[in-house]
Amino acid sequence: MAARAILIAGPTASGKSALALDLARRHDGVVVNADSMQVYRELRILTARPDAADEAAVPHRLYGHVPAAERHTVARWLADVGAVLAEIAAEGRTAVVVGGTGLYLTALTTGLSDVPAVPDEIRAAWRARAESAAPGDLHGLLAACDPAMAARLGPADGQRILRALEVLDATGRSLADWQATRSPPLVPEPVDRIVIAPDRAVLRERIARRFRAMVAAGGLDEARAFAALDLDPTLPAAKAIGVPEMVAAATGARPVDEAVEAAITATRQYAKRQETWFRNQFPDWRRVSGLAG
Repeated sequence: MAARAILIAGPTASGKSALALDLARRHDGVVVNADSMQVYRELRILTARPDAADEAAVPHRLYGHVPAAERHTVARWLADVGAVLAEIAAEGRTAVVVGGTGLYLTALTTGLSDVPAVPDEIRAAWRARAESAAPGDLHGLLAACDPAMAARLGPADGQRILRALEVLDATGRSLADWQATRSPPLVPEPVDRIVIAPDRAVLRERIARRFRAMVAAGGLDEARAFAALDLDPTLPAAKAIGVPEMVAAATGARPVDEAVEAAITATRQYAKRQETWFRNQFPDWRRVSGLAG
């Protein structure tokens, strides 16, 4: 039986989009985004979203539909992608879901914990407390009030410790309790699962070449326009790989050449983290060793 969905994971610059486009053409498919930064409207170039020609070749969904001023979440994406997958299935087409955000693909295939939203005031209070806390203090506090979550996290895992404390404060329940109940997987079976696992040296060179090409294609102008929005620097879009460096260059705070090299380094580090996630979380996915596209 032919796959009703094709999932493609891989590090940044590994050719995921090119492979997705090829498979969508061959299988009457629709390309569906599973990258947490390619959802943002104002960041087409710097997040390497598919270009107009690719979008004209086959349908693309969930790209550039969220303003950068919003805090897009995996829960929001999961709700959106569920509706999109239902539409694609009703049309009798193949969903080609592609992206480098491992959490999105994990949520799609294994479900997501139904954790209630944390009120902004609670989140802000814990963020303020973290700024003045000594290393290890918040982990000690978590160990005292939620030993189950504290046992899962190390003292240096600051963001996850904060998340656990926020959820406990907002709901009165441990994050571990919420995570024990998950929503059902959304992806329809049968599914073809692919991880692109390129040679690291080749990927490093490709990352550098692609980022310089993005700058040449208008990345600096896009960063300048993004900076003009004067958004909260803690927003996810403001922290997209390469964006802080290019905004600094666009506003004159950093030399362009220096910013480009720093962004390339940050992108390579991100790719390494992605590779680790896919190796650990998707051990049973079919691995493609060469670069696609």
